[in-house]
Amino acid sequence: MEITPHDVHDLAPDEIFVFGSNASGQHGGGAARTAYRRFGAVWGEGHGHHGQTYAIDTMSGLDVLAEEARTFIDYAREHPALRFLLTPVGCGIAGYTPAQVGPLFAGIPANVTVPSVFVPFLAT
Repeated sequence: MEITPHDVHDLAPDEIFVFGSNASGQHGGGAARTAYRRFGAVWGEGHGHHGQTYAIDTMSGLDVLAEEARTFIDYAREHPALRFLLTPVGCGIAGYTPAQVGPLFAGIPANVTVPSVFVPFLAT
């Protein structure tokens, strides 16, 4: 399991920055702001792959976040040529803990790096 760097400043052409968003895609703070300013996130798009980013709605409740995580895992499996850098989605502005969010990403494919704070909560 590869660990996502704490700070991501640049991406290779095949890399995708995975960040937490709100459903309306208002990327004003945290990793969402970085995604918008640096990596091609689209203002008004709070879900899915845009530019070199993948948005996960973390602000609409834990059940929605769980569904978004499953959708992301399926997407990453369907795109093995891409390398996804998963940030600690949901653990900033959304206010969840790694213990709440990390298990939602159990079974993540090998082409996804994970934040170190999620590692203890991922089933091997």
